[in-house]
Amino acid sequence: MIDDGVVTSGDAVTVRGLQERAARALPAEHVEYVGDWWLRRSESSSWWRGTVLPHGDTDRDELLRRIEAAERFYARFGTAARFQVCPGACADELDATLSARGYRRGGPMSLRAAPVAAIQALAGAVGSGIRLTEAPTDEWLDVWSAGQGRGSDPQAERDMLDRVPRPSAYASVVHESAVVAVGRAVADSAWVGVFNMATLPAARGRGAAHEVLAALADWAAARDAVGMYLQVERDNAPALRLYERAGFAELRSYHYRTQPD
Repeated sequence: MIDDGVVTSGDAVTVRGLQERAARALPAEHVEYVGDWWLRRSESSSWWRGTVLPHGDTDRDELLRRIEAAERFYARFGTAARFQVCPGACADELDATLSARGYRRGGPMSLRAAPVAAIQALAGAVGSGIRLTEAPTDEWLDVWSAGQGRGSDPQAERDMLDRVPRPSAYASVVHESAVVAVGRAVADSAWVGVFNMATLPAARGRGAAHEVLAALADWAAARDAVGMYLQVERDNAPALRLYERAGFAELRSYHYRTQPD
């Protein structure tokens, strides 16, 4: 929640709302609903888009019924069930119940947010080398893929981006006629999410990522957004330093539970 331009502790409603906005900004190929749980499956993209978003509280019997429904859903695709477990935004018993069923814990994450004006002030002025587009260019996708360092498939990412239903901005930092850093913003109900931040290894440490954030913050301000949010791995020290310097404060930490083989 943001009060008087300051990020306060993330209440359950705010956290749930931001994570559901993120799910719309990173849409899965297949989505089914069990109550207010989102069962998501993507065949050719990031595993994050193939997890259960188990929001809302419920009693013990209903909790077990939903878990079993999720396991049947993923079994249809021949994959293990994986849950995004966020204390306060999902059933209190969920983590313990999954642990008792043998689910492995992993993927510690941080949900962070900041007022748009604070990001504009801390990220600095937008440089002359910034380019904003409404859709990803080939150069943007190539830099995103190279910045991942894991052989990510740009076509799978393009297919996912084509499914995004909300207004988006694609930022590129151009240095000596070449794109060296990229990022994406998605506007959704007064909030703007930040995704796909990537910088080429040779350009890191030169402020390119700050330029991306500054450009996306200006775009968010032009859309009258109250705040910006992002999700980052808690063991990604360089990214955490970048976002902390830009004013993003943690609202809630969460993790994943994966069904045993």
